Amino acid sequence: MMSSEHLTCSWLQQLLVVLLKLCITFAGPLRPLNGTECTAKGPASYILVFTGHWSPQSFPKQYPLFRPPAQWSKLIAVSHNRRFRLWEEGAPASAGVQNFSELGVTVELMKAAKEARKGRVVGAMYRTAGIPNGIGHSSTELLIQPRNSMLSLMVKMIPSPDWFVGVDSLNLCEGSHWKQEVSVDLQPYDAGTDSGFTFSSPNFPTCPQENITKITSQMPNHPANSFYYPRLKELPPIASIRITQQSRSPNRQTPMSNHILPNSISPQRFSVTPLDCEVSLWSSWGLCLGPCSRGGVRHRTRYILLRPANAGVPCPELEEQAECVPHSCMKLQ
Repeated sequence: MMSSEHLTCSWLQQLLVVLLKLCITFAGPLRPLNGTECTAKGPASYILVFTGHWSPQSFPKQYPLFRPPAQWSKLIAVSHNRRFRLWEEGAPASAGVQNFSELGVTVELMKAAKEARKGRVVGAMYRTAGIPNGIGHSSTELLIQPRNSMLSLMVKMIPSPDWFVGVDSLNLCEGSHWKQEVSVDLQPYDAGTDSGFTFSSPNFPTCPQENITKITSQMPNHPANSFYYPRLKELPPIASIRITQQSRSPNRQTPMSNHILPNSISPQRFSVTPLDCEVSLWSSWGLCLGPCSRGGVRHRTRYILLRPANAGVPCPELEEQAECVPHSCMKLQ
């Protein structure tokens, strides 16, 4: 018979094997360093500047002038590692992304980030003030740790159905070095939760929900879309960010900033976007007045749907006349 000491040892070995298998299962495969892991020796301090370029010169079609005018929501930014995504193109929007892109509400978005921070996949969360115009700046300071060297952010376009601009998983670290400066031009995205075509569209939930997609000059391919510019290969940047590393004094903590930059700082200039005239279909031909055999005419009209801007194609004739045909004559009494 086996001794109790031998049985106990065998039981402990089996338990260790089971625990090891469980650890491997839940931890997943080991990921080798492939250039995305940050090995910097300490944190880095950055200034993040968000600039809106949403102007009637660059985006003249249906540009919001009132109730409300074109503006930007507060900026939401999160530092994290590869195991977290604030949002992702081609993936469905989370409840937090939906609430933020539709309503500008940050509660669910921040709740998810705080929950992820418990697992150490999120480092810190940041906000900047909203911008009350389409053109303007806001900024905040970032303190990025090597463990969470990626940055994701979102800013809602106001007014819009569910449109936003943002950055997904921008890595500020290259191996053992922090990047000195990063600039990114931003394009609008559709969260896929509302089917509105224009800036001021009423609430029209998308059912079933679609994935997050980039809005382009020809997609959605519908003339009613506020960003539909078929003459353009691509939209000009509607916003941009600049992230600049700053030196940190070892003897003093730099206070975190959260402010709108002075208006004296001019945004980047882009060429104006031409907007062609759009007209309706012709109406039906009216009845002819005058003799049918000779001299009688009939008329039809159309009206302007969208006036041209920025040297776009001018409007064509809005009225047309043609010679009468016998079956459409009306004799004057």
